[in-house]
Amino acid sequence: MAIETGRSAPDFTLPDQNKNPVTLGSFKGERKVVLVFYPFTFTGICESEVCALRDEFAELAELDATVLAVSVDSVHVHRRWAEEQGIEYPLLADFWPHGEVARAYGVFNEDLGAAERGTFIIDKEGTVRFTEHNPVGERRNVEGYAEVLRGL
Repeated sequence: MAIETGRSAPDFTLPDQNKNPVTLGSFKGERKVVLVFYPFTFTGICESEVCALRDEFAELAELDATVLAVSVDSVHVHRRWAEEQGIEYPLLADFWPHGEVARAYGVFNEDLGAAERGTFIIDKEGTVRFTEHNPVGERRNVEGYAEVLRGL
């Protein structure tokens, strides 16, 4: 079961596509966070969502939000994908221990061995204010996140 709204977001540190550690708690008091879990890099729906976030990135940044996208893929795969797609926000590798952060957020699919499509919008105090949990084959509505952030 996915983390519910009103709860504190579980903290974590994961490497981004450049092997830099990114800690969720470092944004507390500074920025809102759009935390997006996706199953696999280099796949159709995942690519369309990650690119949609890329296209919305400037508007989300103006709303004091940082985008963090997480999958079980490796740092090396993320780096290549970020270069190919022009992604500048962190793609985080929940590679080892395999899916640990996705499990903490309740979106790890044991049968698939990867995260499902989970979205968590976290306010500056570290509280989850919006959640969305979509099945693996169902695309999420990335364009609605700016509206949610405006309400925080």
